[in-house]
Amino acid sequence: MGRAWKYGDNVDTDVIIPARYLVTGDPNQLGPHCLENLDPAFPTGHKPGDIIVGGRNFGCGSSREHAPLAIKGAGVPCVIAVSFARIFFRNAINIGLPVYESPEAAAGISMGDEIEVEAGKGMVLNRTRGEQYAIRPLPPFMQELLDAGGLMARLTQELAREHVGNMGNGGTT
Repeated sequence: MGRAWKYGDNVDTDVIIPARYLVTGDPNQLGPHCLENLDPAFPTGHKPGDIIVGGRNFGCGSSREHAPLAIKGAGVPCVIAVSFARIFFRNAINIGLPVYESPEAAAGISMGDEIEVEAGKGMVLNRTRGEQYAIRPLPPFMQELLDAGGLMARLTQELAREHVGNMGNGGTT
């Protein structure tokens, strides 16, 4: 459960993480600067576990993977929005950041509401208002990527399993 940080439509990757910080791909170095140009209160006011709620087309702009990395580095466990820019959506899944589409949740949640995401049940609970909202479930293969920690983590796991399996075949590939 976390506090909602609510933003409007078309939150672009340049305000999620300004270009001047693109010298690193380390989420721990990007996280402290997440959303600083959009909301100067966010970098120092949010707590790990707080959730970003956006409007339409969240993550539009450049295709930089740094944007979801910054959000993840800030300790945000997921983002809920009306809709996501497709490249941001894929980058988020690839790095292991859950993103959920829910026009109902985006409309019903206000800045500062205490919310909880129960992805397995397909819902967001708004503890402040005593409401719940449906979230669009992710396809199983995307959920598997998230469960593994992202695309690279999943590939690493598969390669390790393949390597162990090949060890039983005399070590040949």
